[in-house]
Amino acid sequence: MPNLFTWQEGQIYLHTARYAGHFLTNVRFHPQVSFEVDEPGEVFPYGHIECDTSVSYRLVIVFGRIRIVEDLEEKTRFYQAFMAKYAPTDSWGREKDSLPRIDGTVVYAIAPELITGKEGRLPPLHERWPAQNHTASPGWRSNK
Repeated sequence: MPNLFTWQEGQIYLHTARYAGHFLTNVRFHPQVSFEVDEPGEVFPYGHIECDTSVSYRLVIVFGRIRIVEDLEEKTRFYQAFMAKYAPTDSWGREKDSLPRIDGTVVYAIAPELITGKEGRLPPLHERWPAQNHTASPGWRSNK
C-alpha cells in the first residue's frame, strides 16, 4: 500500500485513518511486512530504437515486523517528524504542534529485520545514445 512515512529511532513510521480498511486488516492478520521506497531519476535512451530506453533509479526494500503504536508520546513524536518532513514551513500561519485528530488515526512502526537496495545509475552523456549505441537489438532493421 502506498504511504507517506518517516524514519525515526531505527524504525519506519506511517499512519492511516482509524477504520478497518485493507492496510489495517492486513496488519492485524500478520505482522510480517515489506516496505519499499523508490526514487525514479532521468529517463534516457541507450540505443537507436524506441524501446532502447531506460531510467535511472534508487530503491530500498525493508523486510520486518509491523506493530500498531499505542503510546501517545510515540505517536506525537511521529506526527511532529511527519510534519517537519512533509510540511516544513511556518509561513502558512497555522497553529503548530496541534494534533486534535490523533485519536482518529492509527500509527504503525516497522522494525527492520533485513534492508536491501538497488540502484540504476544514469550514464554520463558520452556513454548515452547517440554518442554510443548500446541497443539490445543490434540486428533490427526498420521497414520504413
